[in-house]
Amino acid sequence: QVQLVESGGGLVQAGGSLRLSCAASGRTFSSYNMAWFRQAPGKEREFVAAISWSGLSTYYADSVKGRFTISRDNAKNTVDLRMNSLKPENTAGYYCAADLRMMSSDFYEYDYWGQGTQVTVSS
Repeated sequence: QVQLVESGGGLVQAGGSLRLSCAASGRTFSSYNMAWFRQAPGKEREFVAAISWSGLSTYYADSVKGRFTISRDNAKNTVDLRMNSLKPENTAGYYCAADLRMMSSDFYEYDYWGQGTQVTVSS
């Protein structure tokens, strides 16, 4: 049981960086595996990155590996996605998700979602 709210989206020039944050409610945040997904208009929802409840394990989509970094602070109930070397094709709505059972790249495994934050990368 958790409520998620994303923030930090905006407009950035290609090659630039942006940091997204996801704030979780409740006192059980540390029990959840967390992930970031993104979805562009007319496109399928796409996995970006995931992090285990402890923060000790992370997993990234090949397309963002080496450029994006997911992290969490269980004391603050937050999950961040730091995005470097942004490309126009990274333009999408970015969503934070939580799953109590496992860390996964499959969107259907996640039960809790934020409202999303828009990232637009200009060329």
